[in-house]
Amino acid sequence: MAQNRRWHKAMVQAVVRSDPDTVLDVASGTCGVALALARHTDAWTAALDISEDMLERGRSLVEARGYQHRIVCTLGTAERLPFPDECFDALTFTYLLRYVEDPEAILHELARVVKKNGIMASLEFAVPERLWARWGWWLHTRALLPAMGWLGGGKPWLRVGRFLGPSITDHYRAYPIEWTVQAWERAGMRDVAVKQMSLGSGLVMWGSKR
Repeated sequence: MAQNRRWHKAMVQAVVRSDPDTVLDVASGTCGVALALARHTDAWTAALDISEDMLERGRSLVEARGYQHRIVCTLGTAERLPFPDECFDALTFTYLLRYVEDPEAILHELARVVKKNGIMASLEFAVPERLWARWGWWLHTRALLPAMGWLGGGKPWLRVGRFLGPSITDHYRAYPIEWTVQAWERAGMRDVAVKQMSLGSGLVMWGSKR
C-alpha cells in the first residue's frame, strides 16, 4: 500500500538523519525496513524476528539485493533480545506493541540495547483522533479490509482483515498515544517525537537514549 510505504519512509528517515553505524531492526519480518536502511545508510543491521519462515524469506530478499554482508537475519524475541547493553547506534521496530503482553517492559528491553544518544524509532497503526476521520477508518477496517482479504486470499485473509481493526482499537483504548510517549520516556528515551500520518491511522515515533 502506498500509505504504508510512506509510513515506513518516515520512520527510516528519522534513523537515517542520525547516520548510524549499527542498527537493530526488531519484528523485521521479511527485512523490508532493514533493506531500506541498507539503501540509505552504510550501517550494519541485525534483522530480528520471531518467525523463522519470515526470516527465510527476508534472507532471500537480502541476498537478491546484494546486502548479505551488511544485514544479518537473527531469530529472537523482543522480550529477551540476544544482545548486550548499549551495543546499537539505532533501533527500529514495526507493528510490535499490539502483539506483546507488556508493552512497557518491551520498551525497556528495546532501549536497553541502544547506546547513549542513540536513536529508537517505531511505526504502528493507530486510531484517528478526529471524529470524521475515525468513522472513515472504522468503515475501512471493519468492512473494506475484511472484504479485500476475502477476495485476495479467502477465509484465512478474511480472518486477518476482521482481526486488525478491533486489535488496533483495543490496544489504543488500553495504551493511548500519551501513555506510549510517557512509556518511552520511562524506558530512558528523551525528546520523544510523534508523527501521526494518513489522518492519524499511522503513528511514527522516535527519540534519543538518555
